Amino acid sequence: MVPQNSEKIQSALTHGEYELKGQFMLGSNYTFFVDVQHAGETYQAVYKPSKGEQPLWDFPDNTLALREVAAWRLSEALGFHIVPFTIYREDGPYGPGSLQQYINYDVEYHYFNFTPADKEKLRPVVLFDLLANNADRKGSHVFFEDETQKLFAIDHGICFHEDDKLRTVIWDFAGQPIPNDLLAPLSQTDSWSAVFEQYLSPSEISALLTRAEILCTTKTFPRPLQGRRAYPYPPV
Repeated sequence: MVPQNSEKIQSALTHGEYELKGQFMLGSNYTFFVDVQHAGETYQAVYKPSKGEQPLWDFPDNTLALREVAAWRLSEALGFHIVPFTIYREDGPYGPGSLQQYINYDVEYHYFNFTPADKEKLRPVVLFDLLANNADRKGSHVFFEDETQKLFAIDHGICFHEDDKLRTVIWDFAGQPIPNDLLAPLSQTDSWSAVFEQYLSPSEISALLTRAEILCTTKTFPRPLQGRRAYPYPPV
């Protein structure tokens, strides 16, 4: 396999031919491991076809793959770069869906056994989840790449609802001030409507902008809301 160079992987996943190599069996939606061939090289990726999504009562049908792409775009707009490159392709083996760069990592090392030092690195993930209104931040959805030890976060299909849906295991910073350097990109949201219009509804984009505005005002990581479940199930 070639190194996961950002420019190369983006070009490969955007233009390359991909072939099914296996299926991830955990989870309620169909998710496939694929090899992507481009410019004589092979890249690994994760393919989530829209028609493999199980219907949800509170999210529009066949929108989860689009939300995966919106999550990558939010991560990039913030400058956090914590979501692997993700694109929506119309020509998948099972139809349109998201195609995401695959990251090699230790599946046994996740939030629930992170060292205290590694947990301290999670503030960008927490702020990202607040903005994305992540309804399913499990402990296994954050990890460090094997080779570089770079922090990544995955599985963002049920994000960006216009109603409050936040469910996460990461409440370590509740009540603490949000660092100014993490808040700085939230003052530059004028272009966000154009960034997300292909992937989210107008009301969802409006809700995202409202969440950004609120966080700029409070400048504090919120505490779990009383009266509703604040944690995902299962938590890992």
